Amino acid sequence: MLPIRSHLAAALAAAGVFMAAPAFAQSSGCGDAQKFLNERQSLIQQINKLGGNGKKKTIDPRTACGVFTKLVSNGNVGIKWLETNKTWCQVPDEFAKGFEEDHKRAVEMKGKACEAAAKVAEMEKQAKKERQNGGGLLGGGGLTGSYTMPKGAL
Repeated sequence: MLPIRSHLAAALAAAGVFMAAPAFAQSSGCGDAQKFLNERQSLIQQINKLGGNGKKKTIDPRTACGVFTKLVSNGNVGIKWLETNKTWCQVPDEFAKGFEEDHKRAVEMKGKACEAAAKVAEMEKQAKKERQNGGGLLGGGGLTGSYTMPKGAL
């Protein structure tokens, strides 16, 4: 009787391992959230540094466009993760809703930053073209002629 019990115990143990394997795979997916959340936090810190941490500072739209593009990509990964794992990982509805709203704002800001970056690039291209064609810094033909210093006492 002992060999049958040991085989039965071994079979149940093996079944338990295989039954637990999907749960283990799912629970390891819950840890994946930490990866994109850490990356997201780093990107938000970069955005805050662009703004001068509350100081009035001109932000380069090209740099902002790049950072917001990464943030939107990160948000897409987060949204996909939430759709797949929200229930299993017991993510609160408030967190999921806040994340989705934050993602929408990031998409909007990316659009504005990248649009401004495109305008800056176009203006730089136009200014370079003007300079190559002999245009002045302020447009038009530039300053021409000569200026003589007055003679005598000032």
